[in-house]
Amino acid sequence: MQLLKRLKLLLQSSYFIIISLSFIFLYIILFTKVIKYETKYDLNNNKLSGTIIMQKIDGNKLSLTIKDKEKVNVTYYINTLEEKEYLENNLKLGSKVALEGIFSIPSNNTIPNTFNYKKYLYNKKIYVLFKANKITILDTDINIFYQIKNKINERINSFSLTKTYMQAFILGDNDYIASDIYKIYQNNGVTHLFAISGMHVSFLVLFLTKFLKRLKIKDNYLNITIILFLIFYMFLVNFSASVVRASLLYIFLLINKKFNINLKTLNVLYLLMLILLIINPFYIYDLGFQYSFMTSFGLILFSKKIKGNYIKKTFLISLYAFMISLPITLINFYEFNLITIINNIIVVPLVSVILFPFTIITFIFPFLENILLIGFKLLENINIFLNKISINIIVPKINIIFLIIYYFLIYFIFKKDFKYTIFLLILIFSYKLKPILDNNFYVCYLDIGQGDSSLIISPRQKEVILIDTGGIITYKKEEWQKTNSTYNKMANIITFLKSKGISKINYLIGSHGDYDHLGNGLYLINNFQVQKVIFNNDEFNDTEKNIINELTKKDIKYYRNIKELNFNKYKMTFLNTKLYDNENDNSLVIYLSYNNYKFLFMGDAGLKKEADILNKYNIPSINFLKVGHHGSNTSSSKEFINKIKPVYAIISVGKNNRYGHPNKETLDNLKDSYIYRTDIDGSISIKINNKGYKIVNYSP
Repeated sequence: MQLLKRLKLLLQSSYFIIISLSFIFLYIILFTKVIKYETKYDLNNNKLSGTIIMQKIDGNKLSLTIKDKEKVNVTYYINTLEEKEYLENNLKLGSKVALEGIFSIPSNNTIPNTFNYKKYLYNKKIYVLFKANKITILDTDINIFYQIKNKINERINSFSLTKTYMQAFILGDNDYIASDIYKIYQNNGVTHLFAISGMHVSFLVLFLTKFLKRLKIKDNYLNITIILFLIFYMFLVNFSASVVRASLLYIFLLINKKFNINLKTLNVLYLLMLILLIINPFYIYDLGFQYSFMTSFGLILFSKKIKGNYIKKTFLISLYAFMISLPITLINFYEFNLITIINNIIVVPLVSVILFPFTIITFIFPFLENILLIGFKLLENINIFLNKISINIIVPKINIIFLIIYYFLIYFIFKKDFKYTIFLLILIFSYKLKPILDNNFYVCYLDIGQGDSSLIISPRQKEVILIDTGGIITYKKEEWQKTNSTYNKMANIITFLKSKGISKINYLIGSHGDYDHLGNGLYLINNFQVQKVIFNNDEFNDTEKNIINELTKKDIKYYRNIKELNFNKYKMTFLNTKLYDNENDNSLVIYLSYNNYKFLFMGDAGLKKEADILNKYNIPSINFLKVGHHGSNTSSSKEFINKIKPVYAIISVGKNNRYGHPNKETLDNLKDSYIYRTDIDGSISIKINNKGYKIVNYSP
């Protein structure tokens, strides 16, 4: 008993908090930054075997995480419908498999301020990828825990109408929700409802408690049963950070009460955080961990201020959770929805009181699925409506100073009065002014794969111009091959724009209508504000016609036959010649001069157009050339290059592309230029000011 009292005094001591925070900070730095971890596998080996701990089949794509020496993410593309059915029936969690294929190292993000897949996997202790071309199931003797997990997965998959939401609500896996719908949830700020958290765990514990009490189970056995259930549930959802936090907090609070330690909930939560970070310091980089702990700390901190009737309490909970977690949202997404608080007041009760409990009931009684489907359709329609009236505020990438000031103000509000929230708003909206203080001129050649996309940002962001959008050509698939994932690389460009505090594009210029240059145009127009669009002088092809249809619906002006665009301190000249019999030569070729630095954007213009440009225009020496047609030998003739003498040549090209770009002959013609390639160097950013220029690249 004396020991427990001392423990309580220690945990509540301010000295303990200061010392433990200092220790955990150094501990995290040491084990996540100083110590470097590498794979134990030989990357030259073409074989891999291990136990499946995660799996997903989406269309013709099979994704696995297997574990042997370490965890490895595996991708395999299914060849036939028969093979897909075989894998669905025979490939189970806990199965041992042998694979043949190729190891690879994950890539960094090549567009700045966007999702870094390599870092994400590293924080999950995954250091290599494996692209399989053959799978052999070695052993189906699966342990009891994986057998139960497989049975639950099979049960969920048997629901033809609601399995996507069941995966989310029961297993915390939201990958199966349609991408466009999930994006709406994300914009509305309600995706936390699909990450299993305290709300879900509390309901499951309550449900299990009532059930066990009906069976007249004694308290001690009841508590042990619940603890064992929570441990298994953590395993069931792959130990996601939010579930681990919620489950262990319940267990810790149970111990706290059982042994009369009488620690405050805040102290218990803090102790739990320390223990988890000591066990796995990489938790600190997990979004679920960040949101879960920050929101929990905030709600406990402000609990005495949450008073009133149900509606008022719901509003205050939503408000305080929003305030506490806002910096995490800004660090990752660079924007927030001003009506997120209202959205949560509407959506949270619908999910927590009705849909989540009814999902559990339907899991037990499948004949209720049609009723559950109505609930999910209602949830979707409500969110579609809320998305239409959303007020999105874009905030440029925040720094450590912003975070310190923000959380100091949160503490000040906690100590004083809620009316001081006005200072938070002043901080956020003053930070939004940061871009208009930037006097630099930027030209960014973005890594969009096998395509083109170049961004121009004038000083103080007076003009933002995007030349081309890129686009990956997709081929027609059979129904069984179609995936739920509709990821578009333009999403990365939009994220990058938001990180710079950009809320609109003044001019979208399509050099020509080929899909690898304008294929993402529709996505951009539907997901970001575009004021004006400029097309080339050729006849509109199908890609351009689809874009024009959308422009007409949105009342966005578009132009062609443009000769020049005049701005305050610079202008863009379109080097028009004549109409040709092919789309590539009809590319817009754009000349830009700023502070005596010359830029030339060639689109896919070929040898004929290059010759005509030399005949019609007196082109000076070029500092930065965006090489034509991805470095193909159909452009960048020796005569043209010798005339314009580019200091830097930027080739926008996809890694291991099937066209063999860039061509050796083109590279030879550019031998006197410093060459940047997006497949090797990633995105290339050029910053110009009165002191000169600086080039930064973001290699994979």
